[in-house]
Amino acid sequence: MSEPLPIELTQAAATRVAAIAARQGKPAILRLAVDGGGCSGFQYRFELAEGVEEDDVTVSRDGVSLIVDSISLDLVRGSAVDFVESLGGSAFRVTNPNAASGCGCGSSFAI
Repeated sequence: MSEPLPIELTQAAATRVAAIAARQGKPAILRLAVDGGGCSGFQYRFELAEGVEEDDVTVSRDGVSLIVDSISLDLVRGSAVDFVESLGGSAFRVTNPNAASGCGCGSSFAI
């Protein structure tokens, strides 16, 4: 039995990353980092990455990679990164089972 992935990239998120990367002429690599700040204590930061760093954990789906540095991974382990479109706009969203609370914007959380 294989060990569960430390973090998941949904189909919708992989499709969106591939489209953005193709439009910008960059590799299809999405970096998720956790920074201190935001309205709940920590905030998620997403960016396209040029490559993988030595301490990154990588998960892949359909040719798209999601990378998370080892320090941030401690705060998001077991999470799923999704891409959600709604009347309020579209955004990458993290479903984090480690978060004790979040905020209305969905980009900030507390442990």
